[in-house]
Amino acid sequence: MKTTAIDGIITCSRDVLSGTPVFKNTRVPVKNLIDYLEAGDSLNEFLDDFPSVKREQAIQALEAAKETLLEKVYEYSH
Repeated sequence: MKTTAIDGIITCSRDVLSGTPVFKNTRVPVKNLIDYLEAGDSLNEFLDDFPSVKREQAIQALEAAKETLLEKVYEYSH
């Protein structure tokens, strides 16, 4: 994933949840967002349950995931 795509969105530190990737300035793992969506919950439900995550952060994280996925698909298809 491009570093610039996740700057200001996601951070990892051994001091916060043992290095689990979290939304910057929170203790909310990014995986929680994916788990919510995978379970059929809406973005709004996730944001209601984790108010320390800003909507913009969640959307940017999803955009970065989409970009990474599409880059991989293009790599393997050529």
